[in-house]
Amino acid sequence: MKSLLSRLRFAIAALALLCSVSAVAHDYAMADSAVVDTISAPHARWYRQLIDNGFHINDPDINYPRFWRWCVDVYNWGDRTFNSYDPDYVVGAGKNWKAGLKSYNWTENYTLLFPHKLRVNMVSDIFSDVGAYLSFMAVSVGYTLNANDVFGHPVANHHNFDFNFCCALFSANLNLASTSGGTRITRFGDYNKGEHLSQRFDDVSLSSVGGDIYYFFNHSRYSQAAAYSYSKYQLRSAGSWIAGAAVTHQNINIDFSGLPPEMLEKLPGDYEKYRFHYTDYGLIGGYAYNWVLHPKRWLINATILPSIGYRHSYEGATEGRKDMFSTNVRAMMSVVYNHRSLYASLVGRYDGHIYYKSAYTFVNSNNSVTLNIGTRF
Repeated sequence: MKSLLSRLRFAIAALALLCSVSAVAHDYAMADSAVVDTISAPHARWYRQLIDNGFHINDPDINYPRFWRWCVDVYNWGDRTFNSYDPDYVVGAGKNWKAGLKSYNWTENYTLLFPHKLRVNMVSDIFSDVGAYLSFMAVSVGYTLNANDVFGHPVANHHNFDFNFCCALFSANLNLASTSGGTRITRFGDYNKGEHLSQRFDDVSLSSVGGDIYYFFNHSRYSQAAAYSYSKYQLRSAGSWIAGAAVTHQNINIDFSGLPPEMLEKLPGDYEKYRFHYTDYGLIGGYAYNWVLHPKRWLINATILPSIGYRHSYEGATEGRKDMFSTNVRAMMSVVYNHRSLYASLVGRYDGHIYYKSAYTFVNSNNSVTLNIGTRF
């Protein structure tokens, strides 16, 4: 019996190999033929059929293997479940691909607030990245260059990584950022009579990791993707309440000890060095609204997302290990212009973090402006 089974397995394997070789030879012969219409060929490989029809994954003429058919079915289930809209308010762009150019510009701001209206304010240089990207459905790849270096105006070391996913029901985001140096002190207590100044200051560094996920209650009529990823069209004005959760880890070091003595004499507070090292766990509650302007090529979005929660400050921080109350806020605005398959947008964003202590309050923020120009196809 074992011998018979072995021969049977061998025969089946040989037959499968022969069929595969025949199919490959058949495809090769078709590719070399000048008279064969590869687009309509019913025996072309499934991936060739997909390429020839412009990546319309639900084309019934595509002969998917069982596994890939299952993948398409899972995607369609997810699209129906998580990405369905009221067609009177939101429709798809009708294209699977996007290609575009992007200019991303941001600054970091640090402020120490003390009693008697004294404050120390620091603003970083403007960090600029330019790049291009190519997107297919929910997957996007791109490459960016440090524009400060490319155009001969290098600034401090900085790194930034963003991951964003948005569907009708929810949005999920992940951000990693780090900067070192490249700031200026613009106010410093009573120094310079409390007036504006511009003192170069490189003894500040930031490392930050943050993630959040939030749900759109009016997800059938409001589309965040129409304002920020350009895969949908908002046809009528609509808004939505938002709820979610966020986690943020920050490590910020500020050292004033290297400043000139005449400035240190005017430093408010009890410390020359500050370290803010903490993790926030917060609940998000907010609102977003899309205004559709006539003609319907213009869209304006405004989103506000405050969060409150629990903050854990680590050993080594200026105030030591503590459990605290956290407050943070994000505000976004987008202006989008659509013309057929083309789109252009200007996006502004503010991410602020507030650290309360009895002797002072520390506020740090990331402020960014992004210009996008692209096409759908």
